[in-house]
Amino acid sequence: QVQLVESGGGLVQPGGSLILSCAASGSIFSRNAMGWYRQAPGKQRELVAAITINGNTNYADSVKGRFTISRDNAKNMVYLQMNSLKPEDTAVYYCNTQGVFRPYWGQGTRVTVSS
Repeated sequence: QVQLVESGGGLVQPGGSLILSCAASGSIFSRNAMGWYRQAPGKQRELVAAITINGNTNYADSVKGRFTISRDNAKNMVYLQMNSLKPEDTAVYYCNTQGVFRPYWGQGTRVTVSS
């Protein structure tokens, strides 16, 4: 059974920073790439950042240079460091990994960037 639990969201002013965490249970973590997605109101869910088991990363163009994804394989944790936050980063952020037959998602953590 795979479970993903996000934390760290909240309200932050433009230009501020937040760190999101995702705790993963199950053996899938050590074999899988992990990703952070987000879904803003009225918009489709989109990939924000992803990281392979070897630490290779990729980012959406809209967050390059501002967000950093990382993972701690010993702790089964994935992180998303978000700097220079903008109002358009406001969304629910989801942790994700792809299983053999289906994707797995956490419950999401809400990030609101507003003054």
